[in-house]
Amino acid sequence: MIWPRRCNTTGVLALEFIARSVHTSRSVVLFPGTWNPPTIAHLEIARAALRHAEEVIWILPRAFPHKAFEGATFEARLRMLERITRAQEHFSVAVSDAGLYAEIAIEAREQFGEATDIALAMGRDAAERIAGWDYGRPGVFDEFVRAFRLMVAARSGEYVPARHHADRISALRMRSNWDEVSSSEVRRRIAAGEEWRHLVPFEISDVVAELYSAELY
Repeated sequence: MIWPRRCNTTGVLALEFIARSVHTSRSVVLFPGTWNPPTIAHLEIARAALRHAEEVIWILPRAFPHKAFEGATFEARLRMLERITRAQEHFSVAVSDAGLYAEIAIEAREQFGEATDIALAMGRDAAERIAGWDYGRPGVFDEFVRAFRLMVAARSGEYVPARHHADRISALRMRSNWDEVSSSEVRRRIAAGEEWRHLVPFEISDVVAELYSAELY
């Protein structure tokens, strides 16, 4: 498999753990995101993913391939993730030098080796984005899906995978689809002076109040 990849200064791809709840895992789910800020919908996706693995790793890339790094700082987003993961067993936090899901998966494979089962969790919007991403050559997404299972939560509709991906991409079932909950909606409500605390995990509500003031938006 030859995928687009970026290496750090040592030439080795590896996740940098900021907080880890377990020492070893035979199965992990990677959960990349921008976390600007994390919401209760993200938390429910992570909890649903944990039913399928021993560890869920919330991952913050150092740079995003599809959007600018705006709003809360990198350090502030890590602070929120650490708060969330301290409140839940088998949640961990890691930083990735990569931005694309395929690159992040490579980092995880370098970290854990071939013996660990690695899957990725995401919402429908993210699944559609990575399936249609221009990787510079055809077939990259097919290779990615063959190597790593995807778990996709419904977000404003179910994700319907291509027929030849059906055994590698599964629906991640949750109590609700949380369609009304998003990071942008939290930011909008804060800027408008509307109620927003019920949209974020309780553990980070004070941090969100501190970080996202109306003056920022």
